[in-house]
Amino acid sequence: MENKIEKSGFAASFKKRFKIDSSNFLLMVTIGLFALMYIVGLILYSEQGFNKMQTFLNMLIDNAGLLIVASGMTVVMITGGIDISVGSVVGLDCMILAYYMEKMGMPAGIAILIVLAFGVLFGAAQGWLISYMELQPFVITLAGLFFCRGLTAIISSQQIAITKSKFFLGLANKDIRVLFAPYHNKRGVLMFPFVHPSVIIALITVVIIWWMLKYTRFGRNLFAIGGNEQSALLMGINVKKTKFIAYMLEGFLASLGGLVFCLNTTSGFVEQARGFEMEAISSAVIGGTMLTGGVGTVVGTVFGVLIKATIESLIRFQGTLSSWWARIVLSAILCFFIVLQSVFVIIKNRNRN
Repeated sequence: MENKIEKSGFAASFKKRFKIDSSNFLLMVTIGLFALMYIVGLILYSEQGFNKMQTFLNMLIDNAGLLIVASGMTVVMITGGIDISVGSVVGLDCMILAYYMEKMGMPAGIAILIVLAFGVLFGAAQGWLISYMELQPFVITLAGLFFCRGLTAIISSQQIAITKSKFFLGLANKDIRVLFAPYHNKRGVLMFPFVHPSVIIALITVVIIWWMLKYTRFGRNLFAIGGNEQSALLMGINVKKTKFIAYMLEGFLASLGGLVFCLNTTSGFVEQARGFEMEAISSAVIGGTMLTGGVGTVVGTVFGVLIKATIESLIRFQGTLSSWWARIVLSAILCFFIVLQSVFVIIKNRNRN
């Protein structure tokens, strides 16, 4: 009898410790898909250099801005909301930075502070309309999309390249060497892989958002609101204030992502970052963030970004396919994860009934 009790207790403890819920399962599928795609790349294009550490680091360099913006998108989507204005915010940030530094001769530090302050204020404005005025997030952020894209065109309809700010260009082109996985270049010189400061900024941001979601009361409140807003109210959570802060944080992260994006492009133009909001949303969804809210992890979002980056790298190494195939493949993967989420929602509703 005692052995049965011990076995049942151990089984219950094991089940509780290694519980596989929808969030964990979607995360494992995302990680598995990334690993599979990366292994395929290693098999097919190892001789072309896909197996080099620099190839992987280039994925992070090219998508550092997306990592930051998608992390902010994860925060908003966990509450059950959405923000489709982030691409236009990124484009506007690049234009502001380029115009102020190149045309007005403003120091880079002041221009960066203006951009970040704009992100906070813009996010606060949208957050106030969504949370306190109880307007639909899609409609408000759609208006924000048009506003930022139009303002970008008003500032300048021509492309502005950043060439005068030595500080900004130095920050953009700074190589930070990593002291592992060295390789020989075509001349036989030993080289160490490198990243740019934009990657460091992105990784620090991701870690902070992960910590916030996992270990702070604010993070737990976000999940509670996304899971069931009425229950969150009964628990004493200030739903309006929490959602307001979430959108304000998203505005700041969108501008920070715009800064990092501009470090990669060192220019500003009207069409910049068009469709960036869709890439952020798809990265979050592929990473396991539920469109209905209440479930999500920034770790999954990172792997969602890496899947997108791996697809682009595979097509680039293949050499003959159009870059538009990356969008086609990514859309197919996105549809798969949306269907998978729908299945989990159906199962969850049946279990409740």
